[in-house]
Amino acid sequence: MENNKKILIVEDDPGLQKQMKWSFEDFEVFIAGNRQEALKVLTKERPPVVTVDLGLPPDPEGFTEGIATVEEILAKAPHTKVIVVSGNDDRANAVQAVASGAYDFYQKPIDAELLNQIITRAHHVYELEEENRRLIMERPSGFIEGMIASSPQMEVVCQ
Repeated sequence: MENNKKILIVEDDPGLQKQMKWSFEDFEVFIAGNRQEALKVLTKERPPVVTVDLGLPPDPEGFTEGIATVEEILAKAPHTKVIVVSGNDDRANAVQAVASGAYDFYQKPIDAELLNQIITRAHHVYELEEENRRLIMERPSGFIEGMIASSPQMEVVCQ
């Protein structure tokens, strides 16, 4: 299994934890039931994709803990693709989470095939962005040296 095929599922319902872990057999799946567990796994395993249920304890009927979890994950690992999972009546809160930096959201009930497509797409985007960051870091410092026109305007274009 490739090292970057990791996902972290932050879900407090044991039944959904099992269903989601079973559904994503192409990935190395890590499970967390609350924000503290999620942050420990995030630090140790560095999964590129994380799903977060908005209704986490100690506020399982609300959304504040889920939003706080999303924000803290993105503060610690800003390139992580966070997918918010919400109940049918949580759409506005899921949209708020996306506005706060989440990559996407998915509305329950869980359709494993559709969620798998979203997670696979998130992994693909993460890998492309990582490659782009790597290429930028590898770019020679004298990138413009071979340019015939080296005006300040051309330097801006080339950056």
